[in-house]
Amino acid sequence: MTKLVSHSELLDKYIGAKGSPRREKFEAELRTDILAAKIKEMRLKRNMTQSELAELVGKDKTQISKIERGRNLTISTIVQIVEALGGKINFDIQFVS
Repeated sequence: MTKLVSHSELLDKYIGAKGSPRREKFEAELRTDILAAKIKEMRLKRNMTQSELAELVGKDKTQISKIERGRNLTISTIVQIVEALGGKINFDIQFVS
């Protein structure tokens, strides 16, 4: 009989326990990848090329390509791009003791 294992248990086993440096790095990279994919998804839904988006926000096409791969993501650039694509951003910042 196969034992079922939760997603959290797999992460603990293969990435590290929650709060460990390796796990924190993994989760931060995952959030960045998800954000980058969402930006690309929004652009594609608007039937825009990277060049068109770059022109709209005053960036270089190469920079848009990097952003969609999770590179060069700054809060100001993210806000600018999402607003240019007609989206909204909600930041949920919480103090963790």
